[in-house]
Amino acid sequence: MKKLLPYSIALITFLNSCGSTTTYKTNYPVRKPYPPTSNTGSSNTSATQTEREYQALIKTYKSETAEVLTDLLNGSEDSPKTSITVENNSRCNMVLTISGNNYFKKIPIAANKIGSAMVLKNQNYNISGMVCNSVYQKTKFVTSSYNVTVSN
Repeated sequence: MKKLLPYSIALITFLNSCGSTTTYKTNYPVRKPYPPTSNTGSSNTSATQTEREYQALIKTYKSETAEVLTDLLNGSEDSPKTSITVENNSRCNMVLTISGNNYFKKIPIAANKIGSAMVLKNQNYNISGMVCNSVYQKTKFVTSSYNVTVSN
């Protein structure tokens, strides 16, 4: 037992020194991550940014499904509005942006789902979105219902 006492004291002293709060300054080289990040301060990919925007938008978005279905089934030449429908056949969620003269709307469209909006007829609209790191962009003069299918 007397032989174990010095070893026990040495072990306890060693373990107590492991939790020391003393800091030592070292001059190690700074390691940079690979691949290098962009200089814009953001290391997020476009797909990640789109997914964040989709998740934020989906919480407050109100669909115009009833109006769009009425337009598609009973489309009237007398109506001042028509529908734009986008089918997302990709594996990624997307945010579709439709903008025109005094019109701007962002529509969250889940993977393999359809999104739509009602717009005024006889106007130019910019339709754009990011689908799995691929950009979709089109300018269209809309006179009647317009359908688009996007995929990755």
